[in-house]
Formats: sequence, structure tokens, C-alpha cells
Amino acid sequence: MTKISKTIILMFIDAILVTGSVYVAYLLRFDFQISERYFQVLPYVITIYIALMLISFYSFKIYKRIWQYASVGDLISILKGALLGSVFFYTIHQFIVQYFYGHIVVPRSIYLLTTILVFMSVGGSRFLWRIFRDNYMKIQPHHRRALIVGAGEAGVLVVRELKHNQADLYPVAFIDDDLQKQKSEAMGVPIVGTRQHIPQIVKKYEIQDIIIALPSSSRTDIAEIINICKETNAQIKIIPRVNDLIHGKFTVNMIRDVSVEDLLGREPVKVDMDGITGYLREKAVLVTGAGGSIGSEICRQVANVEPNKLILLGHGENSIYQIEMELKRDFPQLSIYPMIADVQDRARLEDIFATHKPDVVFHAAAHKHVPLMEQNPVEAVKNNILGTKHVAECADAIGTDRFVLISTDKAVNPTSVMGATKRVAEMVIQNMNAKSKTSYAAVRFGNVLGSRGSVIPLFKKQIAQGGPVTVTHPEMIRYFMTIPEAVQLVIQAGAYTEGGETFILDMGKPVKIADLAHDLIRLSGLEPGKDIEVQFTGMRPGEKLYEELLTNEEGAIATKHDRIFVGKHGEIIQSKFERNINAIEVSVKSGDQLKQSEMKVVLQEMIPSYQSSISESKLNHIQIQEKIKASMEVVATLERKLN
Repeated sequence: MTKISKTIILMFIDAILVTGSVYVAYLLRFDFQISERYFQVLPYVITIYIALMLISFYSFKIYKRIWQYASVGDLISILKGALLGSVFFYTIHQFIVQYFYGHIVVPRSIYLLTTILVFMSVGGSRFLWRIFRDNYMKIQPHHRRALIVGAGEAGVLVVRELKHNQADLYPVAFIDDDLQKQKSEAMGVPIVGTRQHIPQIVKKYEIQDIIIALPSSSRTDIAEIINICKETNAQIKIIPRVNDLIHGKFTVNMIRDVSVEDLLGREPVKVDMDGITGYLREKAVLVTGAGGSIGSEICRQVANVEPNKLILLGHGENSIYQIEMELKRDFPQLSIYPMIADVQDRARLEDIFATHKPDVVFHAAAHKHVPLMEQNPVEAVKNNILGTKHVAECADAIGTDRFVLISTDKAVNPTSVMGATKRVAEMVIQNMNAKSKTSYAAVRFGNVLGSRGSVIPLFKKQIAQGGPVTVTHPEMIRYFMTIPEAVQLVIQAGAYTEGGETFILDMGKPVKIADLAHDLIRLSGLEPGKDIEVQFTGMRPGEKLYEELLTNEEGAIATKHDRIFVGKHGEIIQSKFERNINAIEVSVKSGDQLKQSEMKVVLQEMIPSYQSSISESKLNHIQIQEKIKASMEVVATLERKLN
């Protein structure tokens, strides 16, 4: 049924209700014995009243309201409409009709009685419809039984929507931590316990789905509830955050599955927008690796602060095309320049920098796949080290104001070629900072959820294929952060740099990869070990059991942002460092590439902490626990320094 059809039907019903209200008003006024004099003018009164009431109701948007959600505010609107209609009738009758037709008399009490009766009948009809809609949908055999966590306004919205829209889920019980609500009902659904009772309630009520309806709760609180829900076999779902629930406009489609981000239990990053806008607004910004997961997000967030122009530099034409089209759609006024280039091509870079003269450079281009780089160390060196050197030197040549390198926690005490090359890349920009007017900085963080080549998409794909989910080692742990919050901190760190810093992002608590695999299986509505197997395949070349954020020599210094710290490096012997870099560069350019083992020896010389020969899979259980404990202490150290 169209909106126009619904409006016509409602107006027709209201016309009948107004007719009845006027007639009953006359009956009450004359003790159910209407005299001939007044009965003759009754059609006139009814007709005028219908016209004026419908016009009044329309002016108060009564016919645009969704009456299955009728509230006190809607009743007030109906009352205002009824009052306005009666005032119009009184004015028209007293000052126009009676002036020309004095024999047409309407007792003044009729106005008051009609107003009351119209309000009661029209308002009552709307609430009768709501009551009918709230109760007509009963649980059916095809319904999945749902437990709603949170009996507040959001929980009531969920129940109402599930009952009204013939969803596959049907609410059978509420959970709420408010003890005053226990053993009560909301929308006909009983409140049967607190969060601690979830496992027992799921079993007792045969719950198949748990819906967390706490949009204003902290992420820590949500993560705790999810952990309790994981003890059950029920599928866990969640409704959006409070900012997404505007004016109660909630639909069943807004209920989503719990994501890995929800499991992290970390509050969203707060960014100093004034600080960011200060160094990016009206500036020329260049992003290398702009088609990658981190690079493309940097482009999106930089575009929000209105730079003068945005240069998208990348090697893959498809990914650059995609981010260019997205930005042109979302930011049509922004000057965007897509550049297909390889950071190893020095001449091409010089041309781009000379043409666009970027004020700020975010260098995100890198080879990051650990096992692949173990097999192709020369390519890792060419891209991660020499590519960084080329971009950094081009920035110096044209007088770029700030240069921010995207680094990784794998650069700390590296055991892989990828980590070692990223550590050298940090040293490259540190060395450049010592002799350039450009402010160079690196930002170091751990794994980001959903990035290309990360473990989360792999696990999801394996689950979709029916398993098994492969984990390299039962004790392997990693730090995780969402792509948007990591990039927000990267951009914020760029505002803090004075040159030469390595910024370390507080990644929160590390997560066991095996636990993550089990959680993803449960979140998919399956049972680990029964529906989907988890297999341990052994550590791959270059992998570490744990990641670190700081070397032993680095000290964490707090910044103005509670999630960003600064690690200070020791001094680099410039002549020796540049000699090693130049030797590598000459070797690569000449085509006389070093053998893989020899390349690792050069990296070992440049980074004494690089221990590629260590096989962590051979460590005993006590050594493993000691390393994990040491990694956890880094987080504690950062928190102590902050406090």
C-alpha cells in the first residue's frame, strides 16, 4: 500500500470518528433527546467539523506518523489538532456563518465535548492499532529463539521491531543488570536475569541467538558480555552504537553479527581535529601505497580535512583506480591526482615530487608478507629500504615539510627479512632527519584487522569453506587494531612530530591467535572442534611467537595523546650506515644481487638484534611464557608512563 493510499484511508477513518464524536456530543448535551431545531443543523456541523479537523490534523503531520510506534508525543499532537479544529469551527461559525444565518445555532458546550470526544476516538484508534501490532505476531515453528541483552529503550525497540516485521528471530526473554527490573516484563517479554545468568538462561529457554542491545555501553562492557555469551552455543548479534540510532529509527536490518572489533573491548580513538587540520588543511599531501588497506584509509581521512590536493601514488592500477573513484564520489571538490609509479623508480618519483611539490608525505608503500619476503629478501630490500630512501630523498629535495613512515612492530628485534627491512627503513628516515630541514618520523603499530594478507580474512575464508582453520602455533600472540583507528593515530602522530621520532601506538592487550580463531568460528554460529576444526601447522619462516613495540634501548615517552608514545633511538653512525645502504643500492642496480643468505648477513650487520636463525617453534613452554610475559610488560610500561 502506498503512502497516499494509507493517508486517504486514515482520513476516511478519522472522518467517521469525527462524525461519531459530533453526534455523541449532541446526544450528551441534550440528554439523548436532540430537538428538531438542533437536529436539522447537525449535517452542517458534522460536515464543517470533518473538513476543519482533517485540515488541522494534516497541519500537525498526524498522517505522516508511524502509528505502530505511537507515543505520548503523538497523543499531544492529536489533542492540539482537535483543539485547533474546534477553534477554527468556533471562529468561522461565530463571525461568519451566524452573521448571515442567525438561525443556525451551535451550543458552546458542543465545542468542548466534540474536542474531547475527537481526541479520545482518534487517539484511541491509533493506540488500538499499536496494541494490535504489538501482539498479533506470536512465535512460530520457523522462528529462532532470541535473548535480548538490555531491557532499556534500545532493547524495547528491538523487541517491537522483531515482532512487527516477521523476522526470523523472535524475542523470548530479556537480560538486564538492573536489579529493579528483575521478574518484570517489557513489551510482554519477561526479564529473567543479569548477564551472569546468560549461560543458564540460554539452556533453559533454548536460546539460539543473543542480541546485545546496549548501544550506549562502553566497548569494554560489551566485550565482557560477549565473553560471557561465548560460553554458550548461541549465535551472538549486536545493534549499532547510539550515534546510529537516531530518533529511534531502528530496523531489523541494523542487527548485525558481532565482529572481531567488538571483541577487542577498546574505546574508540579520540582525535585532536584542530591539530590535524592545522598541518593538512590547504596543503598538498602525497600518499604512497595509496591503494593498500592502510594507504587508502589515510587518503579517506586526509580528504576529510580539506587538503589543497591529494596525490595517490601506487604500483597497482586497479587499487589506485578504486580509491580514486571513491574519493571523487565522496569529495567532488577535492583535487585528486592518481599516479601509477613504483617507489623503486627514482626518476619517476623525482618527476612526481617536482610537479606536485607535496607539503606532507605519508609513506605506506611496502612489502609486508613475512613468509614471502623470507623467500624473496632482495625484493624486500629493494621496496622497503631503497624505496623508502628514494621517497625520503625526493621529499628532502623539494623541501617537504613533514614525512611520516608507516612502520610495524615486526621491526622490533626482527626475526624476519620483512621486519629487518622495515627497521632499516626507520633508520633511513632517522638518518635523513639528521641532515634535512624536513621533519621525518615513523609510526610503529601491530596488525590491523581486515588488511590485505592479514589473518582475519584468511580465517573467515577458511570458515566459509568449511574448515579447517589453520593456526601456526597455539601460543602465538599479536596486537590488533582496526584500520580506521590506526590511521587516525598515524595522522595525529604527524601533527606531533618535530623530527626523528618513532611513534608507538598503544595497541591494547595482545590477543592469542588460537583464541581469535575459536572466537571467529563461534561468531559464525559454529562450534570449534565439532563444526570447524582448528589445526596447528607450525611456525613459518621469519615468524615470531610474539611481537614487541619497543627495543631494549628505546624508552617510551608519553605524548599529548593517551594512545601515542615516542621511542627514542640511539645515534646512528652516519658514515657506516650510508656506506651499507649505498653498497646494497649499487648491488641491486648493477643486477649483481646478493644471495639470500648474504643479504641476511648484511641486514644482521646493520641490525645487531636481527636474529633470523632463531626458530621459536623449538622453544620450550617456559621460554614461550617468558617471552609472552615480556610482551605484556610493554603494555603495562606504557600505561604507567601515561598515568
